[in-house]
Amino acid sequence: MKVILNINKYNPHSGVILNWEENYKIEIKEEHGEIVISANKEGLLSLANHFANLAQDGIPVGSHIHLDQYNSLEEGSCDVILQKI
Repeated sequence: MKVILNINKYNPHSGVILNWEENYKIEIKEEHGEIVISANKEGLLSLANHFANLAQDGIPVGSHIHLDQYNSLEEGSCDVILQKI
C-alpha cells in the first residue's frame, strides 16, 4: 500500500495546519498505566499527517498540537499533546 500525505507547508503566521481524513475516529485512553491509541484507517492516516507536519524543517521546537474529546478525539478520550522537541 502506498500512502501520500498532503502536508501543508509551515507558515509562522498561520501555524501548523492539520489535515484530517474524512470519517476519522481516534480514541486515546489510559489503561493500567499504559496509553492506548485506537483509530480506524482514516484516524491513523490523520495522526500520521500530524506527526509529519510537526517534523517539517522550520517548525520551532516546542510547537505542539492539542487533541481532546471536544475537538478531535472520541468521547471519553484522554487529552493529548503532540510536541516537537
